Amino acid sequence: MLKTSEVISSYPTVDLDMIQNEWSQYNSKFNHKIIVLDDDPTGVQTVHSIPVYTDWSYKAIEQGFQEDNQMFFILTNSRAFTEEKTKQVHQEIAVTIEEISQKYKRPYILISRGDSTLRGHYPLETKVLRETIEQKAGRKIDGEVLIPFFREGGRLTVQNTHYVDQDGVLIPVGETEFANDRTFGYCSSHLGEWIEEKTKGEYTKDSVTYISLDDIRAINIDKIYRQLMSVSNFNKVVVNAIAEEDVSVFASALIKAIQNGKQFLFRTAASFTKIIGNVKSRPLLTKEELIEENHSNGGLILIGSHVKKTTEQLNQLKKLSTLHFIELDSHLVLNQEKFKKEIDRVRLEAEQKVKNGITTVIYTRRELLKLGEDAEEELQLAVKISDGVTSIVSNFAIRPKYIIAKGGITSSDIGTKGLGVKRANIAGQIAPGIPVWQIGTESKFPNLPYIIFPGNVGAPSTLKDIVTKLEGVKE
Repeated sequence: MLKTSEVISSYPTVDLDMIQNEWSQYNSKFNHKIIVLDDDPTGVQTVHSIPVYTDWSYKAIEQGFQEDNQMFFILTNSRAFTEEKTKQVHQEIAVTIEEISQKYKRPYILISRGDSTLRGHYPLETKVLRETIEQKAGRKIDGEVLIPFFREGGRLTVQNTHYVDQDGVLIPVGETEFANDRTFGYCSSHLGEWIEEKTKGEYTKDSVTYISLDDIRAINIDKIYRQLMSVSNFNKVVVNAIAEEDVSVFASALIKAIQNGKQFLFRTAASFTKIIGNVKSRPLLTKEELIEENHSNGGLILIGSHVKKTTEQLNQLKKLSTLHFIELDSHLVLNQEKFKKEIDRVRLEAEQKVKNGITTVIYTRRELLKLGEDAEEELQLAVKISDGVTSIVSNFAIRPKYIIAKGGITSSDIGTKGLGVKRANIAGQIAPGIPVWQIGTESKFPNLPYIIFPGNVGAPSTLKDIVTKLEGVKE
């Protein structure tokens, strides 16, 4: 059993000032546009003051290139897509980005932001991006960099194996509930073996370039640079990391390699976007920054995720007696007429409570509805349930004082379809790894604080703690 604290203490501490000096030296010369394709809305969970677009039209991507910010996000929500739609969308995006890059003569790097527990359309997304860019631009992509490290969620990569911190113990990710995902499941925890598994042997663990923590903690940028310069044929690069400064060291060597002609695509969790985008840390958002003073309506909380952590957090939230809870019988999705009536029932009850100043929690039935072994069919079923939950928001007649959405598909659909957001600014985080959108005037409820709570982030009490903060109540 690996204790998180013992693993972290087993590596030498580093001179943070030296790392910052090295990073500043390389970053100051790096002017590529940084474009992050986010497969659900939680990828902005480490950044602030950064725009996120909810479509990939030519107009939206061009605006992203024109903005002063070096980095912008495009929310694809592709984790809710079929493989065919994922392929189509990523082809469209790659073509448009390349055209606009050539128009403005602005180089770019492209990050496919995926789940820190390795779920999602991998290797499909980066494979399609690579093939499309190489065909459109006539240049070769040398390699793909994988960095699933995400400290706020307790996802650490040590000796090429990816772990999830559970109560101070590091569990290999292949042994967690996330590896049993019916759509995106896997067996391997060693990232080289995981790559070999997911690519069906096209890329083997022995062909992977591994960036070790020993070299990172020694700030051996020249060695890491040489490793990157040797990568070709879209081979993979795995980066070990247990702290943000580890990513900074790697990013310094990476920029040096890019400036010397190397071309990479990236499949990473949220921490890399913060570092490569040079986003400074800021304090957690407060109630006063988010909630309008004397707002008489209640808040609205929608919970769709079914991972164990979400259910634990819901159970803790139920300890707050000032809230009103409504269970939505999502199993009725198998009968269209009954499901519509259930959606209407839940919405009307919630509207009345929110109007009366009572914050209301709508949560889908906790038992998973399974349809045999067809993962695609089950994914489509999950999307139908999410569409039902989303319609509650799109038809909601009362403006809540805030909205919290729990789960990737749920939060994306509520943001784009329910609230009609086209562009949002990331205000920051209300708790570690839990971002808040400042939504635009085009949306259903302009300037409403929209809190995106990933299904697999936080302690059992985190959701309750956030609501307690926003409500100003005691248990």
